Amino acid sequence: QVQLVESGGGLVQAGKSLKLSCAASGSIFSIFVMGWYRQIPGKQRELVAEITSGGSTNYADFVKGRFTISRDNAKNTVYLQMNSLKLEDTAVYYCNAAYFLNYWGQGTQVTVSS
Repeated sequence: QVQLVESGGGLVQAGKSLKLSCAASGSIFSIFVMGWYRQIPGKQRELVAEITSGGSTNYADFVKGRFTISRDNAKNTVYLQMNSLKLEDTAVYYCNAAYFLNYWGQGTQVTVSS
C-alpha cells in the first residue's frame, strides 16, 4: 500500500509560479514511477508529467518548457515546479504512484487567475 499526500496548491496569478509536493509513505518509494495528473471538471484526468525510478521524465505537450517534475527518493517526495502558469492550468492536480498498481493522492486545487 502507498499513501500519497499532495500539498502546495492554491491561487496564483497568470505568469507566476507554484510548486506542488507529494509525500509518499507505506512502501518503497524509489521503485515507483511517479506522476502528476490534472483534472478539470467535466473532463478526463490527464497526464501532466511523470518521472521513472531512474529519473527519466515525460511531459505533456501543453506543459513542456514550463513545468518540471523531480523526485527526492531520500524524502519519499515528488515535486512539480510550475512556471509561467496560464489560466488553462486551473485544475485539481493529483499525484500518482505506479508499480503494477496505481495509487492516487486526494488532489490539490490549483487556480490561476488573470
